[in-house]
Amino acid sequence: MSIPNSQPVINLNAGIPIPQLGLGVYQAETGREAYEAVLTALELGYRHIDTASIYGNEVDVGRAVRDCGLPRNDVFVVTKVWTKDQGYDQTLRACERSLELLGLDHVDLYLIHWPKPDTRKDTWRALERLAREGMTRSIGVSNYTIRHLEQLMATANTPPAVNQVEFHPFLYQRALLDFCKKNDIALEAYSPLTRGERLNAPVIRAIAHKHGASPAQVLIAWCLTLGTITIPKTVQRARLAENFESIQLKLDAEDMEQLCSLDEGLRICWNPDELP
Repeated sequence: MSIPNSQPVINLNAGIPIPQLGLGVYQAETGREAYEAVLTALELGYRHIDTASIYGNEVDVGRAVRDCGLPRNDVFVVTKVWTKDQGYDQTLRACERSLELLGLDHVDLYLIHWPKPDTRKDTWRALERLAREGMTRSIGVSNYTIRHLEQLMATANTPPAVNQVEFHPFLYQRALLDFCKKNDIALEAYSPLTRGERLNAPVIRAIAHKHGASPAQVLIAWCLTLGTITIPKTVQRARLAENFESIQLKLDAEDMEQLCSLDEGLRICWNPDELP
């Protein structure tokens, strides 16, 4: 994969580099909005696009990846198997459907979207097969707690390359981050901007003012500084550019200490702790 020098990358345990900053397309409307958001992001320099079967926009993502003019190997594409499609045979079919909708012969990362209790073991076996057969270059999970990861790794032949979870200063999952680092699993942050709920927090605004940055850039830079992957979502060109420029923002030790102290257990999305 050829990635612009300006972009930080993380080398996954599968031996594959993933751009640390990507674009998430959750709730990007199917059709022109999702297509143009991805196309614009790739034009601005993004090289990592994250979708999922449940988002309903795999067709638009795939079309933009094919139309952008970049070599396929220069764009890191992620999708996920949804809960109702889990199970060994069902997951194999779900991946085939996703590839057909994307119009691609493989994805770079395929994730279990949610740790469904009764099927996740068989679902992981299916992901291992998909990786062996070249339908995905790496495999991982989403919304897994430490307990779920321990259960998975106790029987898996291939460890997960990524665990994608809600992660921001107001939900600073330090123990999970440490566990993932110890086990060579890349932690990926979704909803890093708290869906706007904490953008106006005084500490965020003060650090943004100090650096001449936006609050969103501070939140993204915090994720990057901690060594996580992050996938902020927007469909607006100006904000796509603003988010991408977060790569250049260098937070100092005082900034990081203040941001890490903001944890209040705030969940914008679902809570996987409730699952066995």
